[in-house]
Amino acid sequence: MKKTLCIQTAIILSLMAFPLAGIAQTKVVVHADAPGAKIDKAIYGHFAEHLGHCIYGGIYVGENSDIPNIKGFRTDVVTALKDLSVPLVRWPGGCFADTYHWMDGIGPKSGRPSIINVHWGGVTEDNSFGTHEFLDFCELIGADAYVNLNVGSGTVREAAEWVEYVTSSNESPMTNLRKKNGREKPWNVKYWAVGNETWGCGGNMRPEYYADIYRNYASFMRAPGIYKIASGANVEDYKWTEVMMREATRMMNGLSLHYYTVPFNWGNKGSATDFNESVWFTTLQKTLKMDTLVTKHSAIMDKYDPKKKVGLLVDEWGTWYNVEPGTNPGFLYQQSTMRDALVAGINLNIFNNHADRVRMSNIAQMINVLQSVILTKEKEMVLTPTYYVFKMYKVHQDATMLPVDLKCDKYTLDSQSVDAVNCSASVKEGVLSITLCNLDPNKSQQVSFELPGFNGTKVTGKVVTADKMNAYNDFGKKDEVSLADFKNVKFTNGKIEAVLPSKSVVLIQVRN
Repeated sequence: MKKTLCIQTAIILSLMAFPLAGIAQTKVVVHADAPGAKIDKAIYGHFAEHLGHCIYGGIYVGENSDIPNIKGFRTDVVTALKDLSVPLVRWPGGCFADTYHWMDGIGPKSGRPSIINVHWGGVTEDNSFGTHEFLDFCELIGADAYVNLNVGSGTVREAAEWVEYVTSSNESPMTNLRKKNGREKPWNVKYWAVGNETWGCGGNMRPEYYADIYRNYASFMRAPGIYKIASGANVEDYKWTEVMMREATRMMNGLSLHYYTVPFNWGNKGSATDFNESVWFTTLQKTLKMDTLVTKHSAIMDKYDPKKKVGLLVDEWGTWYNVEPGTNPGFLYQQSTMRDALVAGINLNIFNNHADRVRMSNIAQMINVLQSVILTKEKEMVLTPTYYVFKMYKVHQDATMLPVDLKCDKYTLDSQSVDAVNCSASVKEGVLSITLCNLDPNKSQQVSFELPGFNGTKVTGKVVTADKMNAYNDFGKKDEVSLADFKNVKFTNGKIEAVLPSKSVVLIQVRN
């Protein structure tokens, strides 16, 4: 592996010095002279649902486990997530949220009732991970909490009392109950959602009906400074966005959007690891659809909210494949390959470029479910290619978005084409960061950069790439995909040039 990478590096460096016809030419102009919106750190959020082994075995093993832990939370996972600078975690679902009654998950664990997880595998949920555990976990990894209220099977009173239990410092029954359960001071929980996928598993509602339900719930969510989130559209259901913005704009701070990258169809979503270039191309082509969705939903929101006070929150996104052979189909466990690294990089670039309207996103999901950043198996832990992309991109958190003009060749397969390069840029504390994805699995991309309005003197970089499209990291094996220093970039005579390896995600940083 090392020998192969060294050979590849030598070839790329020689190509930088002597550009050849076999390398595509790309030009990137980053307008530091026309800064845009702040890239909210919540765009780099995560999603943790009571699904499969995301919570139990992934985040939480209990204090009596022989797996090293901090008050029941896996030590290795906590360390890895802190290194990722996770800004926010959404919980308890997902579809699970609308069957979850929060009072089942507080108080002594021995007295908490068990329930059946009807959405995911029909397994017994013992409620040992509840409100206190989740909020303690968020504090432990330094993340904000995003709580999804139960609308599908809950009540307005139940929701209002949960908000009070968590946030109130006043003398009240809920405050006293929280103190009785061991938490004297309230938690500072800003983000609260009224239901999840209310068009589907959250109640199969029409937008007109849900708009009224939302207004009712929002009226009784009384805590200072909270950010109220409405359940938004499924993919291209633009009518849903139209109705919600028309009927409830003044009562909400955010509107959600869900879109998953599914290579084939919901009946056969394809394998996470066994695929050819045609499936690679289709996956990335469908991922790029996110830009169209965000653009069109944003345009509807602009009609009712021209000052962009309401955020568009893509609080579920990522790849969705068939589960790994031999695993519970209700647990949604899948591997993560170099293809998923590209999916992550493309989506995050899109969200960065729409930072004026997109204020949050949550990859689905954090651990052991769908496009995870971490996989666990008993005492072992694996960091996926997606993890390394998030680690690379954390430089954009709370940075200022910089508009980018991109001219690049097309990546073409079977008479269909997409742009070969996808990118975004930001500046923070005197450092200009550019993240680029080379979608072409066969061809390198030679890139020249112009940075009007920014005078840099030093350039560095990081890269995530691999020999194969379906390279992945697995238990008991050496990592095939990781984060490495990017050497194929040079800065001479005020000009920056780089060669992006095929199938790669690259970070280039320029400093004053």
